[in-house]
Amino acid sequence: MLRIRRDDMVAVISGKDKGKRGKIIQILPAQSRAIVEGANLVKKARRKTRQDQQGGIVAIEAPIHMSNIMLVCKQCDKPVRFKTATLKDGSKIRECKKCGAAI
Repeated sequence: MLRIRRDDMVAVISGKDKGKRGKIIQILPAQSRAIVEGANLVKKARRKTRQDQQGGIVAIEAPIHMSNIMLVCKQCDKPVRFKTATLKDGSKIRECKKCGAAI
């Protein structure tokens, strides 16, 4: 079970975007990185194409290492550590270590 999954709300805990929050767009497990919405923006030159009529320099999200992001609890509204718990039906869930809520 991965630590963080797509569409999770996370907070950046270190680096140039420390303190920013965003949703996970994509996970890159081979590199232990994730792409977070609105964090680690880099400028990239885009060629003018049929789909992109404008072209020019655009800001896109670059991957950020998993050790630099932390899951945000919905109830605490803070970056928290979590534990995994097994339910009676055998499925696993993630629980906040501060308040015990399911994430």
